[in-house]
Amino acid sequence: MSRFGGRGFIAFSEYDGFALIEGQKQKLIADINSQSDNYILNVNKFEYIAHLITKFTISPIELHSDQLNVSTEERMIPAEMHPSSYYVHDGKSYSKDVYMFHLPFTGEVALLKVRASTFSMSAPQIEVKGQEIVFEFIDFNADPQSMKREADRVVSQLISQNSYLTKDLTAFNNSIELLANQTLDARKVQLLKKNDMLLALGVPIRKSTNTPSTFSIPAKRTPAIQAIPKPIVSDRGYKPEPTLDNAIYQQILKITHEVGKQFERLPSTYVGKEEEHLRDHFLLILEPNFEGSATGETFNKKGKTDILLRYDGNNVFIAELKYWHGKKAYLETITQLLSYLTWRDSKAAIIMFVSNKEFSPVLNIIENETKEHSNYLGAVSTHHLGWYQYRFHINGDRNREVQLAIQAFHLPS
Repeated sequence: MSRFGGRGFIAFSEYDGFALIEGQKQKLIADINSQSDNYILNVNKFEYIAHLITKFTISPIELHSDQLNVSTEERMIPAEMHPSSYYVHDGKSYSKDVYMFHLPFTGEVALLKVRASTFSMSAPQIEVKGQEIVFEFIDFNADPQSMKREADRVVSQLISQNSYLTKDLTAFNNSIELLANQTLDARKVQLLKKNDMLLALGVPIRKSTNTPSTFSIPAKRTPAIQAIPKPIVSDRGYKPEPTLDNAIYQQILKITHEVGKQFERLPSTYVGKEEEHLRDHFLLILEPNFEGSATGETFNKKGKTDILLRYDGNNVFIAELKYWHGKKAYLETITQLLSYLTWRDSKAAIIMFVSNKEFSPVLNIIENETKEHSNYLGAVSTHHLGWYQYRFHINGDRNREVQLAIQAFHLPS
């Protein structure tokens, strides 16, 4: 018995895996650098990076050894392929049974030819038919146990070689986000410097007529990875917009959370108070903490329930204070709050006072139903029980992102 040669290829041996990965990195960099200036300056970074990760991820092959099966057929085997102990005549062929083992796999066929950074010099010869790896043995000795041991050895070799390649690909896939962020940030810094230079000239800026339009090349994805569409950016110029520093935003939220917890600790003092009175208490604590701070602005009142931080006539931060009145009113509050924001990377908060006897059901609604809002982009984190951070977009533009904190406090009647 010997393996049937002459067809197929040596598994995991033909192409250099390092070159494959480096080539994928260069494609990613080239993809970012090919986008128009307008696209890079206006796109929602989080959404664009998520798109790039799915586009350039290389899905490893999965071998399904539990589904290994065998078929057989008679073939005329040339004398030259028989063991030396056989009495055969050169130039003639003899009928023999050939056993073909079929090993199903999932993934790109081309990866079966890629050599990992760690590899074996004695990889098996295989063929690929559809989504099956096929390797063969010629039955010279009518010894099924020996053939089974040899088949198990081949499968073990394939699993081992694929595990080495999977390790390399996983390391690359895990590096995509960092590489994309670094490349995108470098491109954006370069464009902002150029934009500052043009503005410093003090003359009207002509729009380039040969600016490349944005495009997206469809990538073949395996079923295991769902492609994230490339974000669409409207054709408008870039205007620098002030933004509330994230560190200050987190300081504001920390203070509002501490005030809300104080309400919970002293319920008799605050239960029954109207939203406007509770709002004024928050302002009383916030204003001295941020008066004359780097924001250059103080907090303002708007209507009965809002706390605003404004710059140049626009809202940079807004907090909405509401009593809990169910899921529908909660989602409507988000809609109302988002309508107040126009700038990219705005910051916001919804502070909910829950007078229900049971608090946990309200938290479950917040955790499970917030994502149903049409402007929802994703969850960021949960700081404490009742304090959740989300990503939303303003109405009509997914690239203008709003950081929204939800803080809920229990003030039972």
